[in-house]
Amino acid sequence: MPRKASVSAPVAAIRTIGGGRIKLRGRSDNLPQKWWFASTAIPLIAATIGPFSNVLSIVSLVSPWRLTLPDNGTPFSDNRGSDDAAWGIPDPKWEIIPNIFSIIFGFLGHLFLLLNFTRRVRYIVALPLSILFWLLSALILIVVEIVMAIYAPPVAPGEAYSQGFWHSVMASLLYVLSSAMLMVNMVGYFKGHYPQNFELDDDQRTLILQTMSFFFWLAGGAGIFCALEGFTYADSLYFSQVTILTVGFGDFAPKSDPGRGFLFAFQIIGVIFLGLVISSLTRFAANISADKIIKRHRLHKRESTVGRTVTNERELRERLGLPPVRSDSATVEGGLAEGASEDARRASIMQLGRLEIVGRAVTFHEGKRRDAISSEGDALRERRKKRRQKLLLLEKEKDRFDVMRQIQEETRHWKQSWALGMALLAFFSFWTIGALVFMVTETSISQWRYFDSLYFCFVAILTIGYGDLAPKSNIGKPFFIVWSITAVPIVTVLVQQMSQTVVMAVNRGTFTLADWTIMPKKGILKSFLARHPTIASIVTRHPKDTEKGKGPEIAIRDEVWRDEADPERPHEEQQEEPANKDGEDELAKELSSAIKAVAHDLRAHPPKVYSFDEWASFTKLIQFTTCPPLERDDSVETEGQTEWDWIGADSPLLADVTEAEWVLDRLCESLGRWMRRQALKDQQAKYWDEVFDVMGGRAGDAETNIDAEGPRRAASKLYEDGRDEGWKRVNWEGPTGGIERPLTR
Repeated sequence: MPRKASVSAPVAAIRTIGGGRIKLRGRSDNLPQKWWFASTAIPLIAATIGPFSNVLSIVSLVSPWRLTLPDNGTPFSDNRGSDDAAWGIPDPKWEIIPNIFSIIFGFLGHLFLLLNFTRRVRYIVALPLSILFWLLSALILIVVEIVMAIYAPPVAPGEAYSQGFWHSVMASLLYVLSSAMLMVNMVGYFKGHYPQNFELDDDQRTLILQTMSFFFWLAGGAGIFCALEGFTYADSLYFSQVTILTVGFGDFAPKSDPGRGFLFAFQIIGVIFLGLVISSLTRFAANISADKIIKRHRLHKRESTVGRTVTNERELRERLGLPPVRSDSATVEGGLAEGASEDARRASIMQLGRLEIVGRAVTFHEGKRRDAISSEGDALRERRKKRRQKLLLLEKEKDRFDVMRQIQEETRHWKQSWALGMALLAFFSFWTIGALVFMVTETSISQWRYFDSLYFCFVAILTIGYGDLAPKSNIGKPFFIVWSITAVPIVTVLVQQMSQTVVMAVNRGTFTLADWTIMPKKGILKSFLARHPTIASIVTRHPKDTEKGKGPEIAIRDEVWRDEADPERPHEEQQEEPANKDGEDELAKELSSAIKAVAHDLRAHPPKVYSFDEWASFTKLIQFTTCPPLERDDSVETEGQTEWDWIGADSPLLADVTEAEWVLDRLCESLGRWMRRQALKDQQAKYWDEVFDVMGGRAGDAETNIDAEGPRRAASKLYEDGRDEGWKRVNWEGPTGGIERPLTR
């Protein structure tokens, strides 16, 4: 049977321009990516800001930019402010026509970004066009605003800029922000940090569509309320947003029956859209934090743990900077022969200091005598000084498994703390900064102090909405629209995560208190001591171990340690024995039963977490289908992962899927290998039958009167014993008439 030719994976090509400073990657490749925020978050943020900027541009188009104030701008006695009762001044045509082009360019910029998301237009074409159109929109608005301020400004105190003008300012700022973010994204692409195509998942696509639908409904509802209630479009947009966010200040409310009737459908659908957007934002934030921040912390924790791990005395001496074990048989100061007893080794280490082991933590306390290692030089002492941190003694596989479980638990607690910290940071940022801006915008009309602004922002951001304070100025309302549409959903998402963290902590504390008091849990003390080895060592320490100058009994295995099952043989030799002593057929039956059980675990919530004994059983079923090196066949052995280190980079506990999913994939791969091996054995048996038939026919010639069954049975016995090396020395050319040698193929 001919060996299959291996197919090499395609190599991604990177074009370099400008002496290697510009690196252009293809549309998609499997190369590592950098600048994860620029490659993933920035395009999505720009795609959500784009339609919002278009809504603000519409307000600036349909609203006059200047107002005439009643009573020459004197505030009313009821402190409502004069902006609410002002009437508009008609805008000149040189302001209206550029505004129309600004809206068109804004829509085109968002359109090309969406076309790139759907891969209708190439990245290198779509993103520059999006940046160009958004910059043109911002530039047009900024130029018109400057010209208005120079040639046709409102005359104070009887005139003022309207909400339409300030909506134009907000829209131009958002256009510039979106363009700048896309520029950062293109810089990352030109540096070769990621390919052209945006790999959007379903949650990200849903977020874009839901955001567009929300802003479409918000703008459309504002237009209907404007027609039904007689509000200006700017006030209608402000009222619609206050309504959908469930703040309800009460400064605007529908008075007519058609307006109140439309409110029913508008609010129900609007709240649904808002809930969908918040849900998508929650998943997006969770995915970003899980993919980058949480994984990076777990990776750092694992690398730190691996860097402190020792498995035998030789590694321990190297990490502590102690003299190595000598190769001769004589006992020397600071080192022993490899065959020395455990007591002699411990005494050797104790000459240099005291070695303390608490649980898995190993700490070396340097003794007062330094002359024993003075001959080693300053470099070795400096190395030992750098290695004074606590090391981890992981002699057994279960120790490594338990340490990885501890890393998972620590990462879970860190994730909760990180979510709580981000929630508090976002809340206080929006609260305090927003209060500062509202204090400035509302001082001239409502005379707000900073504490009043803090009170208003707190009530608004938590959607309480008493209505005693509300923005009245023409600049305050547009800023509230921009601030609230960002603050309320984001803070809602983060407060939700914070609430989950607090609730979990309260529940955990309640259960712990119950386990130790009114409803004591069986084995609680034993599990507590297992989690706190320092306390356990103090409680269980023998009186003779507390004598001055004597540490606890320590047993550290040498590099070649011996298994408890057969102490006369090294562990490495015992590993070579096949694990399936009951036969492959029995293990195959166990494999099918395990696949069925693990498939049932996929439906478990929370996800199933397996114990070390269960993992040991799965490992046996995964590895029993592997072949020894002499029998290894590329067509059978190249699929699937069969070996791993519990604290290594290939650990199953670090996989992006649940443990049940990972185990099920490996078990199915093992089943596939076993089935292919059986098929290959059948093919080989058939091949050997043909060879033996030829041999038997010639050996059983009538002239020699030799029975053909004898050599056939002998050859079959040799084949089933495992491709005996003796067969390779057989001269197949003569007896078989040129048949290909079976073992070399």
